[in-house]
Amino acid sequence: MNSCATSLLFLRRSGCAALLWVLLLSGLASASTLAAPVSGTLSAVGSDTMAGLMLRWGEALSQRHPDITIQFQASGSANAPSALIAGTTRLGPMSRQMTDTERQAFTQRYGYPPLELKVARDALAVIVHRHNPLAELTLQQVDALFSTTRDCGANTAISRWQELPATQDWPFGAIALHGRNSASGTYGLFQQRALCGGEFRPTLSQHPGASAVVAAVGESPGSIGYAGYHHLTPNVKAVSLINAEGQAIALSESSVQSGAYPLSRYLYLYVNAPPEQPLPAAEKALLGLIFSPEGQQIARSAGFVPLSESVRQEQAHW
Repeated sequence: MNSCATSLLFLRRSGCAALLWVLLLSGLASASTLAAPVSGTLSAVGSDTMAGLMLRWGEALSQRHPDITIQFQASGSANAPSALIAGTTRLGPMSRQMTDTERQAFTQRYGYPPLELKVARDALAVIVHRHNPLAELTLQQVDALFSTTRDCGANTAISRWQELPATQDWPFGAIALHGRNSASGTYGLFQQRALCGGEFRPTLSQHPGASAVVAAVGESPGSIGYAGYHHLTPNVKAVSLINAEGQAIALSESSVQSGAYPLSRYLYLYVNAPPEQPLPAAEKALLGLIFSPEGQQIARSAGFVPLSESVRQEQAHW
């Protein structure tokens, strides 16, 4: 009971308690001379896909700096540029890049472009029910399934399972389509990359969140959909996608990080950062966490793919 290794309750009653408190206070004083405490409230508006990731980064940041809090509104990537332009936020997480129009509107408002940072890797998975025998699709077939325009080169639309060789014996008829709503960056990116900029079929069931897409496909053997890689559950499976060289590329961390998987993508954080001015301490602390090994491991634990070391180093300018 007289040892300095005993609990604080007993240390308060012992002779070594004074020594312990002196050491603690001395250590805190030394730390305070090295770095001033960082505080502030960071607001972010944007991607629903990145909601869980931003939350985890926020929790880790609060552990490092208890006086920093993050308020995140997950209203979809399309809302990030407008919030940044209006000045209601300085941080805009997006699951796609800003369009030229969005970037120009920001630049016209502030006189400088937004700081664009790649913060993790992700992919759009084309998913079917776990028991569906479909294993792979070409991008032309994906387009023929989801679009009315078939701008990727398919000659005919695909509307029934029997029109695909792998599912000719699948005991379901019409194919039910599920995807995200138009406010989502996932919707826009899938339209651009998988539909070659074409138009979705009006029969597409649009959902406000990726989890709802996955749940809908997992509950309906006659369905197909698309959702972010990290939202997949055992009730669905991701089909491999055949690239331009005719190779079937399975969805995996390595194929996403390398970019070999055709629908892989970066996740972005846009920052209102005036040039020639240092970032505020709270924002600098957040970016320091995101690009640290700890921050990238948080991305992996949230179901995303960490950045390669070279991409992390390329973005050290902030």
